[in-house]
Amino acid sequence: MTSEDIVLVGAPIEAGAGRRGCVMGPDAFRTAGISEALTDLGHRVRDLGNLAPEAVERVSAPLAHLKNYNDVVGWTRSLHSCAKNLANDPVFPIYLGGDHALAAGTVTGHAAAAHDLGRPLFVLWLDAHSDFNTLESTQSGNLHGTPLAFAAGLPGFDGFLGQPLTHPVDPGNIEILGVRSIDPEERRLLVKSGVGVRDMRMIDEKGIGSLLAPFLERVSAENGLLHVSLDVDFLDPEIAPAVGTTVPGGATFREAHLVMEMLHDSGLVTSLDLVELNPFLDDRGRTARLMVDLVGSLFGRRVFDRPTRSF
Repeated sequence: MTSEDIVLVGAPIEAGAGRRGCVMGPDAFRTAGISEALTDLGHRVRDLGNLAPEAVERVSAPLAHLKNYNDVVGWTRSLHSCAKNLANDPVFPIYLGGDHALAAGTVTGHAAAAHDLGRPLFVLWLDAHSDFNTLESTQSGNLHGTPLAFAAGLPGFDGFLGQPLTHPVDPGNIEILGVRSIDPEERRLLVKSGVGVRDMRMIDEKGIGSLLAPFLERVSAENGLLHVSLDVDFLDPEIAPAVGTTVPGGATFREAHLVMEMLHDSGLVTSLDLVELNPFLDDRGRTARLMVDLVGSLFGRRVFDRPTRSF
């Protein structure tokens, strides 16, 4: 990527998660120096502040076990509109979460804009979870486990935007990398839909670079736009403790930086989610600073450019 205009958008949503704290995520990224890190790399940065959810008429959740349904609907509509608008501007949006339910709005907004541009949208989902539950299949009722199923056009989500999703992401254009916790029904839905799933065993056996490279080659060959959604729990909790859904055995520090460096080298990424940072669970800002450091790698910081510091 060359020098470009980057737009930061805060989305302090925690309605999709099972515990409090993600509402503080956007400001934690700011405090950890995300704007300064990108400016130091030669990019122009604008911070649009924090979005608010769209006001929606109170509606009952289609199923009784769904939690904070109305709040998630409001956030989805607000983020969808924001993402679609930003995708039509010559900027690179970074959405500062907030829990992963925000991707229901960001991914679908960018998919709608990609359709208008006549280009396919690809999604790289860096996460310990596939977040491919439907409203019926989710056992917890926490809606941060459903955004990718919604974005892929699975049924039952018409209430999210108040109408059927007109431009879903082709499931074959979705790549989930680093997954290590999938519900049984999610597994069935993923296989049926044809989503690419690369779990930690595959990473152990083949290496994370060799798994990512073919996906990036396909994005390039099809002139695609690439949205990256980075969940804190993609990382091993030993290095990134500030997340409410810890799953042992995640990506290492070097694996995560390699992914970001390869994404930078590809020049394909057009938008980014940073999600599930819960500062209440962090250790002196350690996770927030690591996430900012990964963003630095995505935007061109090389290994030999990094100062020595303790995490």
